[in-house]
Amino acid sequence: MLAEATLVAMSDDDIAELLVSQAPEAHRLATWILRDPVAAEDAVQEAAVSAWDARKKLRHADNPTAWFTRILVNVCRDELRRRGRRRTLPELPGSISGGTADRLAVRDEIGRAIAHLSADEQLVIGLRYGRDLTVPQIAAHTGLAEGTVKSRLHHSLEHLRSALAAERRAEESRR
Repeated sequence: MLAEATLVAMSDDDIAELLVSQAPEAHRLATWILRDPVAAEDAVQEAAVSAWDARKKLRHADNPTAWFTRILVNVCRDELRRRGRRRTLPELPGSISGGTADRLAVRDEIGRAIAHLSADEQLVIGLRYGRDLTVPQIAAHTGLAEGTVKSRLHHSLEHLRSALAAERRAEESRR
């Protein structure tokens, strides 16, 4: 454990600068997780307020970005849980925008399949593929063990494959 003398505290100005500089990336991550840019704005704002309120608890300033991302991930997780199992799908932004109708259909199909995953599954999928984080990085951002992250990713992808297959079967039966 680090001695108290080696702990580096960040000033309020440093925290404010961090929050402002992380806002665009935080919004992209929250949008990917929540699949709703308006809810993502709310999540980023809530995470920023929480981070500001908890700024005195930031003991190791060696990775403040991970500290803020962890707060944001927890806010998104809470929002997903609040939504419960509602099956509404807001429009997915950007990642496949400006493409053909086929690309848009694929995007929508994946979005509907992701909506069938649990909040924890959506989170690890969002961090891995929406933010392109590695397993160790996801573990650091979520506080989970790396083995747990690997297991959740594996099961999340299996559930996503099943949801996509079900989505395709439902589409074929409508034809």
